[in-house]
Amino acid sequence: MENQVLDAIKTRRSIRKYRPEQIKDEELITVLEAGTFAPTGKNRQDPFIVAVQNEELMKRLIRMNAEIMGTDSNPYYNAPTIVLVFAPAVKDNKNSVQDGSLILGTMMLAAHSIGLASCWINREMEMFATGEGIELMKELGIPEGYIGIGALSLGYSAIPNPKALPRKENYYKIVK
Repeated sequence: MENQVLDAIKTRRSIRKYRPEQIKDEELITVLEAGTFAPTGKNRQDPFIVAVQNEELMKRLIRMNAEIMGTDSNPYYNAPTIVLVFAPAVKDNKNSVQDGSLILGTMMLAAHSIGLASCWINREMEMFATGEGIELMKELGIPEGYIGIGALSLGYSAIPNPKALPRKENYYKIVK
């Protein structure tokens, strides 16, 4: 079976090399809005999505993430936009990680469908659990008690879209 959605799912890849030019505002809004349509438990729509294009804030995020990662490289792969997703602490909403993850995945597919590249970035949970991270969430207007779920690097790919690796055998099972 073939259709545009299935094609996007099958051809989207994580990209780790970006062109330096900033994405268009219309493209960014399209991706962010798609994220707001991701399902959330009980339709609570609790997560917050923050797109960062401010150079100084991006440098801060890069440093914070690199410190958690134990490196001095750019964990966001020099993408011109970083998209952060926050959600209530799990004690306040047991679906927080799942809700935020669905938002990130939905935004990745939306980005690919309009010609943008993305890569899921980890360590936001650890970054925003630090004193500096908690302070930064306040600066960003994120409600108290929220946690970092993940991030996307977002931009125009500087490389051709890689081919999919073969899927492993027995990846799924049907029980009737």
